[in-house]
Order: sequence, then C-alpha cells, then structure tokens
Amino acid sequence: MDNFKAVYKILSTLEKAMDLPEFDISIIDCRALGVSKERWSRYIEMMADVGYIKGVRVSTNITGETIVECNNMRITLKGLEYLQENSIMRKIYNAAKGIKEITPGL
Repeated sequence: MDNFKAVYKILSTLEKAMDLPEFDISIIDCRALGVSKERWSRYIEMMADVGYIKGVRVSTNITGETIVECNNMRITLKGLEYLQENSIMRKIYNAAKGIKEITPGL
C-alpha cells in the first residue's frame, strides 16, 4: 500500500471511531494495511510526531525493534485538518483528471 494511502486510511478510520466508546486497532494494524510491522510502527510514530494522533507511546527495545503502545490512540484536530485538506485535493485532482480525459489534446 502507498505510504500516504496508509496514513490516510489510519486517520480516516480514527475519525470514524470518534463515535465509538472503544476502538479495535486490528482494523488498521499492519496486517490490515498489508505492510510490515516496522513500517506500520513508523507510520504511527510519524503521525504522533507531527501531531495527527495522540494516545500512543513509541519506544525502542534493546534489539532495536520499534514498540508501539496505542491503547488510547485517537485523532487530533491537526489530523482532522489533514483529512479535510486531502479530501479537497483529491476532489480537485479527480475533476482535473476527468476534464483531461474528455478534452482531446490536453
């Protein structure tokens, strides 16, 4: 899965989970996204670093493996803004793509 698609899927799933009392992380874990555990851990770490999510703890064990604890992971306002901006850009891209497909010579 493309990196940005994976990030978008994680964030959009967390946004939908805002209405739920509890969240099942297996919906967006490494197996669900089809990526390695290490790559998934990096996604979570990066999103936490830039403030898109909170409620996670990222550490490294003695062997160098990244450990992610996300018992209370949730999306932040900044994460919601990212989803909004991406949604708008996707609509613009799709509209431009549609115009190009129906307009000869572009």
